[in-house]
Amino acid sequence: MPEDVTPVAPDWTRIAEALAPVETIADPITVKKRSRDFFWYSPILNAALRRAFGDLVARPATRAELAHCLAVAHAHDIPVTLRGGGTGNYGQAVPLKGGLIVETTAMNRILEIGADFVRVEAGALMADINAALLPTGREMAMFPSTQDIATIGGFVAGGSAGIGSIANGPLRETGNIRSLKALSVEAEPVEHVFDAEEALAIHHAWGLNGAITEVTLRTVPTRDWVGCMAGFDGYREAYAAGHALASAPDALIARKLCSVVDARIADYFPRLGDHVPKGCHLLVTLVPREQLDALRALVADHGGTLHLAMVESERQAAKLPHVFEFAYNHTTLQVLKSDRSATYQQIGVPDPADADRVAAMRARQGNDVWPHHEFTRAGGRIWCADLPIIWFESPERLAEINATYEADGFIVYDAHVHVIEGNHMQPDYRHLAWKKRLDPKGLLNPGKSLEWEKVRHLSPDEIEALGRAPAQS
Repeated sequence: MPEDVTPVAPDWTRIAEALAPVETIADPITVKKRSRDFFWYSPILNAALRRAFGDLVARPATRAELAHCLAVAHAHDIPVTLRGGGTGNYGQAVPLKGGLIVETTAMNRILEIGADFVRVEAGALMADINAALLPTGREMAMFPSTQDIATIGGFVAGGSAGIGSIANGPLRETGNIRSLKALSVEAEPVEHVFDAEEALAIHHAWGLNGAITEVTLRTVPTRDWVGCMAGFDGYREAYAAGHALASAPDALIARKLCSVVDARIADYFPRLGDHVPKGCHLLVTLVPREQLDALRALVADHGGTLHLAMVESERQAAKLPHVFEFAYNHTTLQVLKSDRSATYQQIGVPDPADADRVAAMRARQGNDVWPHHEFTRAGGRIWCADLPIIWFESPERLAEINATYEADGFIVYDAHVHVIEGNHMQPDYRHLAWKKRLDPKGLLNPGKSLEWEKVRHLSPDEIEALGRAPAQS
């Protein structure tokens, strides 16, 4: 008679007992809530992931408690999904294989503020980090528009750029991540330290290859920032002004945000009605107060008008959101609040200086694609991404929209896939080599890397060598 190899379902009551003294949550409604992130921005991901749930939530408050969670998971061969604030858009925090959800938000201490750095635990909210830095005259080099609920560990594991990236580059720009620490998933988890360039072996790996415990980031001097919105009659003019602002020398305008928003999207921002005329294409930015006249002149040179310019105290008195809440994926959220039939995409602009090409693509895509561009700087160059609002009809229509972009050389970084290699990204064998070292059983975030299933039998050095091998023709 053949041996019965049916896997035995974990006894989650016993596992919760084994996790003590770590706080655990078994309430099914709460567990389901903690099994979600912002994947619902995509109707395709929503259909694929909405029924994927974990079995138990653990909330460690210290690295020792986090290590205990990982040791218990290792002993019981339980899948582990690491979670911060759950603000990712691709299902990074969704437990595809069930198992234990480890939420790091209780590991939120700010450990050290130095002359030009801040060292924090992985669960610290970025809004809290910036608030702690403010009395020292410093601020984070960049942060996402979701800073109020997003953790630094989640941002480093799943994010890339944000407010400040036009001035200071993305997270992976040299020096922005000074170091990080991450725990392995073993019988006795070990904390590994990754300095500077080595940190990129863990950064943006979706929590696949280690449990981040601590991050040290570069900080920059804060300024008396003014939140600004300028209006333009044409999208081409707004975009050209955005590129001019992104390209301006810091001595003229040291902006830390540079976003261009189609007027049709701006119409979904009702709280701006008393400040910005309806029907304007918007340039959204943050500039130092002393450079406001230079911004006003730049806007006028491109045929626009500066309609809104508020320092923080004025913004609060007017009861308006931060201007960065009209940038990055907060634009998508603003529309989705009113109409859940919208979605978005992520498009790389081949030549950020070519406003005519951008305007032509806007016309070519038609009425169901509304552009919204974000400028960043990396490696000394200006980069631009379009995060358009797309009125979703079907996967087939979305594929047509993608093909229209690609036919003119625009790059589609598909926001509607939930595996790390599916976002127009080649496998990162450095990430996977460290997964083999720190997570040899493959318990962290299983199902999120297709390539891992192909290479998991190899040694770390063999996996890393695949990244150095010449591409096959």
